[in-house]
Formats: sequence, C-alpha cells, structure tokens
Amino acid sequence: MLKMKTTKLQTGKKGFLFSVNSSLRALAKAIALVVAISLLLSATPAAAHHPFGGETPSNFFEGLFSGFGHPIIGPDHLAFVVAVGLLAAIKERGILIPIAFVVAAVAGTGIHLMSLDLPIPEVIISASVLLFGVMLALKNSPSSMVMAALAAIAGLFHGYAYGEAVVGAEMTPLVGYLAGFTLIQLAIALSAFQVGKYAMKQVTEQPTLVLRFAGYTICGAGAAFLSSSILG
Repeated sequence: MLKMKTTKLQTGKKGFLFSVNSSLRALAKAIALVVAISLLLSATPAAAHHPFGGETPSNFFEGLFSGFGHPIIGPDHLAFVVAVGLLAAIKERGILIPIAFVVAAVAGTGIHLMSLDLPIPEVIISASVLLFGVMLALKNSPSSMVMAALAAIAGLFHGYAYGEAVVGAEMTPLVGYLAGFTLIQLAIALSAFQVGKYAMKQVTEQPTLVLRFAGYTICGAGAAFLSSSILG
C-alpha cells in the first residue's frame, strides 16, 4: 500500500515537473518574441516608408519588392501585423482578423491614390498598435467580429500610408505593389498566428498568458510610437 502511494506521488511529481518545464519553455519562446518586438522601440514611425529611397516603382518587380519591404521597414506597421496574428491565435474564427486588415489595407491605398484624405494617419496608425497591444494583453478581449472590424478600420489607415510610396505609379507596378504588401502582411500575420498557437499548446494552465506578455511589449511599442507622432 505504501509502495503504491509512493509510486503515485512520484508520478504526480513527474507530471507537475513536466508541466512546469513545458510552461517555462513556452514562456521562454514568448520572451524571445517579446524581445524581438521590443527592438521596434528603437525605430521611429512614419506615415510612409520607402524601400527604394523614395523613388516610385517603374515595373512590376520593383512594385512587388517595394510592397514586400514596406510593412517590414515600417516598425509601426510590422508591430501591428504581429499583434493581429497573435490575437487571431487566441480567438475563435480569429483568422478573420488579419484577413479584414489586409483587405482594408488595399482599400486604404486606393483611398490615397484617389487623392482623398484620411485624418491624422500617423497618430491613428500608432494608436492602433497601442490598442491591439492592449487587446492582446487583456485576459478577456472583445469577440473576433469586433476585433476584425477594428482591424479593418486600422487597415484603412495603414493602407493609406502605404499608398504614399506609389503615388504617380503606372498600373503594372501598382498591381505588383498591392500584391507585395498583401502577401507579406499575410505571411507575417500567419507566422505570428502559428507561433502563438504553438506557444499556447505548450502550456496546460492559462495558455494565453504567454501571448499576453507579448501584448504588454506591443503596448509599450505603441505608446512610444504614439508619443513620437504627437510630440513630433
């Protein structure tokens, strides 16, 4: 009888240690993600970032690679896309969030190219990073449909900023540009989505906690971007 109790105790202890180790490994991965995102704090946000030094793309491939580069070299855009992907990982039907954002970003670029103005785009873009960082950090955030609607609104402003790089471009490089930034944003968001899902699977208790740590850092990045936008 005593031997059986000892065996059960040892088994329970091993299970507990395995759970703790899994949590620590997942937390370490989340911290690594947080550190990567925190590097964004050293960069300055801008309404438009130009992969080709401000030159308008002249052919399809220049447009494509300019589209690839724009969301990456713009730290405010990149932080938002990562936040969107991580939020999608913790929501039912969460994949609607990055899809809504990407589609709206294309529309936002069209708004810019039609010479229509959106108010204070730099401030709104920075505020969107802060808002989605807060949503990610919250234990109970709004539903997927609400987050998708917010992502779509943010997408209009992010896309509006993207449009600055192709003002005056011909149709062929414009198509390449739209394809480029759409594909790269989907790739980043889906990568963050997969990383988030994997990290949560490693933790048995409060699995979303590991992603909330990333949310806290995105909040910090958003606050820094917003301060820079307001204070100039």
